[in-house]
Amino acid sequence: MTPAKIAITRSIEETGVRKNLLEDLALKIIYLVGEISLLELARQMGLSYKVVEELFQRLRTDQLCQVTGMTGGTHRIVASSGGKSRALELLAQNQYVGPAPVSLEDYVARIRTQSVLDNRITPDDVTRAFADLVLDHKTLHQLGVAATSGRGIFLYGPTGTGKTTIAETLTRLFDQDPVWVPYAVEVDGQIITVFDPVLHQRLEQSADPEQDGRWVKCRRPRMMVGGELTIEMLDLQFNSGTRFYTGPVQMKANNGVLIIDDFGRQRVSPEELLNRWVVPLDRRIDFITLAGGKKIEIPFDLLVIFATNLDPAKLVDEAFLRRIQTKIKVDYMKPDQFREIFRRLCERHKLGYEPVMADELIRLVEQEYREPLRACYPRDILQQILWMAQYRQKEPTLDCKALENACQNYFLAL
Repeated sequence: MTPAKIAITRSIEETGVRKNLLEDLALKIIYLVGEISLLELARQMGLSYKVVEELFQRLRTDQLCQVTGMTGGTHRIVASSGGKSRALELLAQNQYVGPAPVSLEDYVARIRTQSVLDNRITPDDVTRAFADLVLDHKTLHQLGVAATSGRGIFLYGPTGTGKTTIAETLTRLFDQDPVWVPYAVEVDGQIITVFDPVLHQRLEQSADPEQDGRWVKCRRPRMMVGGELTIEMLDLQFNSGTRFYTGPVQMKANNGVLIIDDFGRQRVSPEELLNRWVVPLDRRIDFITLAGGKKIEIPFDLLVIFATNLDPAKLVDEAFLRRIQTKIKVDYMKPDQFREIFRRLCERHKLGYEPVMADELIRLVEQEYREPLRACYPRDILQQILWMAQYRQKEPTLDCKALENACQNYFLAL
């Protein structure tokens, strides 16, 4: 489903952002570019030509810019000497020079309009999304219901059973439902950047003069954090050099999925995370704090997936577990599931599959190395065979000897 276009604003008042902030932003861009047409300035600011022309007239009246010529019927301008001095003062206060921000009110309204709770998911969608994985019907049903709820999910169970892969695959359910993400949000004259070209997947869109350029059409956000997660990453991050804010991870993940991988092994303790997110998980709103101490309310509209190989009951208390609406145990593989994973991987790597080889691997894992059947073993063992063939400069072959050598390399000797 394609999200409705956000109509471009026709006046400064319609932007929802204070006039002085837009004038300051325009002057900084003019100063840094050197010479720019009003059309190009409008493109860089994501605003309509009419709004930029209004800003230009105000800057010209204040003798902060001057006209150098015309291009295609539009003015080309540069900063005046007074404008350059003013721009340097503004850059010392705030170095943000990207597209104009949207207002907090517009941001909140947009997040609610494209809520993850409104994503329509069917059993067929789940079957297609997880076609590459070998999962039982019960687990697929649980995942589909959890994704429909838009609430938290606990994926727990022994290591190597595919929890992270399941969490990443779950995000496919949101691929066909794009959303609009703002470049930045303005709050009390402060700018908070939201769009991150590394984390957000921009969708191709043709230049549309009627589309508000302050918003980017993206896939629903899909973010993963692991052991690097700190308590500071859950609040606004103020850069003392650029003097503007970066939104926290949950703000960047709004309308999408946030995966907390290896939960319990982060630099932030489960207790700290509980205290920080107990309200957001329950009420779906979050409070973030500006440097001066002012708190602002934003939506907490995301599906949070906690993946851990630790015992959830020992990690967090009942209050936290109650707010995670779905708990799914991802356990060891049954022999038939293990064989199916092995068969698919053999076909993918063009290794002649024979059922007897799958049985031999199961025997080696369970009897020789006294290990349970983990979902990761077929992939890891076959990778060992491919590496050995590459090292020997030979075509990989799948036989008992190759499996035995791969297992010797992979498992600890008993």
